[in-house]
Amino acid sequence: MVESPGTARMVADPVAGDHTAGKALVVLGDSFTANGFRWDAKSEECLRGPNAWPTQLSGLMGVAGTGEFLDVSCSGASIDTGPGYTLSHEAIAADELSAFGPETELIALQFGLNDEWGASETTMWTSLLPCVFNLADGCGLEAAEQGRITDYRGVSGARYAQRMRAVIEYLRYFAPRARIVLVGYPELFPTGQDTACVNVLGIGQYVQPRARAVVEYLDRLDAAQREAAGLLGIEFFDTRALTAGHGLCSADPWVNGALDPRADPIGLPFHPSARGDAVVARALFERFGR
Repeated sequence: MVESPGTARMVADPVAGDHTAGKALVVLGDSFTANGFRWDAKSEECLRGPNAWPTQLSGLMGVAGTGEFLDVSCSGASIDTGPGYTLSHEAIAADELSAFGPETELIALQFGLNDEWGASETTMWTSLLPCVFNLADGCGLEAAEQGRITDYRGVSGARYAQRMRAVIEYLRYFAPRARIVLVGYPELFPTGQDTACVNVLGIGQYVQPRARAVVEYLDRLDAAQREAAGLLGIEFFDTRALTAGHGLCSADPWVNGALDPRADPIGLPFHPSARGDAVVARALFERFGR
């Protein structure tokens, strides 16, 4: 393993690991993948929820609880921004557990939402207070130039692919028969709109009437993932289309609001509910896992 999260930008050379066989299902990703939450968790822990889509997918594929399944996803993980775990760190960790080989069938990746883009030193999550929850200044398109939200203008398929290319080539080399799938993010807000909201306690909503910057960022990230998958020669799974109409303030949300009983009341806010993860797991299985 590398000495500390955030120090390595890419996997450049083979690392120690048994590449004789590999595991059938390998998952790398961020909190939308791991979806584990505990109030007393330590910051360095990589918690993974029992209902997260990788866990449910492993059950559908018949590899749950066996050596044929490995999930190294971790909350806060990014492609290469840090300071937490990155795609490279997770690939190294998986390699050291003999994840990749000629018998590896499926490698699923879910990254990008935690990264800085453009010239910004801001991420989606550090934008919540100064932008999304800032009713005084709003979260309009000007927020990117003001540094209050990650710069949506810097998000592109070419840049996304460039940041992932070294690891993808590494995975393709050591797991030549595996299907490599870039998993998109679920719908949080409908595309193209100017407002954003979140359900609170199931009895009301917080509404940001000037939220075009955060919606634009999510729209562009979705398009960039799709384009990057094509540039990298891997497959893209359109989670957003699958979950359309089930965002944060929908009548039937598949992502968690703030203590909203219509989803998972104590689930990680802004992240998939168990129902949302079940839908994603089933669709991934139908397309890639049979």
